[in-house]
Amino acid sequence: MTTIGRNNAAHLEQVEAPGAMLTKAGARVLAALRVATGFVFLWAFLDKAFGFGYSTPSAKAWINGGSPTKGFLASVEAGPLKGFFHSIAGTHFANWAFMIGMLGLGLALILGIGLRVSAVAGTLMMAFMWLAEWPLASGSSNPLVDYHVVYALAAIVFALTYAGQTWGLGRIWAKLPIVQKNRWLI
Repeated sequence: MTTIGRNNAAHLEQVEAPGAMLTKAGARVLAALRVATGFVFLWAFLDKAFGFGYSTPSAKAWINGGSPTKGFLASVEAGPLKGFFHSIAGTHFANWAFMIGMLGLGLALILGIGLRVSAVAGTLMMAFMWLAEWPLASGSSNPLVDYHVVYALAAIVFALTYAGQTWGLGRIWAKLPIVQKNRWLI
């Protein structure tokens, strides 16, 4: 082996293995992204619940008898699940599932706990919302990858990188006896 070949081999041995490559700065950026993404979901919950006037006027707030799902699901115009979404628009089940999902995702991401569960739940919620908007026929600027896909991927990245351990309660959460017994709760 030549000197150049030995130097390259030695360099490759010094390269960190996957899983050990996250720098402190990278962990902080992931934490900031996790908190910001969590706030997106928490804000959606708060605005729909209390009608702060951003996307939900006060008169249509959930606490004032409004439905957090009726307007969106009843206006689905295309897609293979159009009839299904119309049938559940405004139902107690849809309203509660949506609101609990938004609150749960927001809090889990902000606090940095339960990121595996939130990755699965968030991905399912985003998949259903993607199907409801059906960007393939809606004239979307990108018919495949929209913000629903990006949020789902972000939730998965947060779980896979233990992003709750930086600026979150992930380390404490992982030490709880129930989480130790049920590792899927991390």
